[in-house]
Amino acid sequence: MAKPLEFTPRTPTPQETLHAGVEDSTDALLEGLYVLRQLHAHGVLDVLGKTVRGGEGLVASLLHITGGESGTTLLRNVTEVGKTLSALDPREVSVLGHAVTVGVSEGARHVAAGKGLGLGEVLGLLKDRDVQVALGAVFAVLKGAGRALREADGEIGQTAHQAEVGR
Repeated sequence: MAKPLEFTPRTPTPQETLHAGVEDSTDALLEGLYVLRQLHAHGVLDVLGKTVRGGEGLVASLLHITGGESGTTLLRNVTEVGKTLSALDPREVSVLGHAVTVGVSEGARHVAAGKGLGLGEVLGLLKDRDVQVALGAVFAVLKGAGRALREADGEIGQTAHQAEVGR
């Protein structure tokens, strides 16, 4: 009578496992290599490497990256954002920041409770002093932004009503 053969499959070598993984991920690897080449070509990998190594030569690398036309645009935009932020009163920003934080918390509690609002409830909320103050603040922000946009567009002239109240 024949005896059964004992077969134990051989375990793949690390090289074989790697090769099988590469075959399964060819598209992803090619895309990753493309991104890596772009990061290298634009000097981003150099900056990241210097950041990891402790920053030696980091400032020079950053200045080199920002030396092109896109870098100039970036620096101009950062400067404009800095001017805008420096013109804001820190106390006012603090008050508005706190109001937004409290508002977001209140909204999250409302959503977590699964509450909705009907038209009657919305009209009732318009009588609430807190809602009136918040809506007033939102409309004041919109009004100020609209005025600034008109002035930037060259529509600097004042309307009759604005001249009456000194705006």
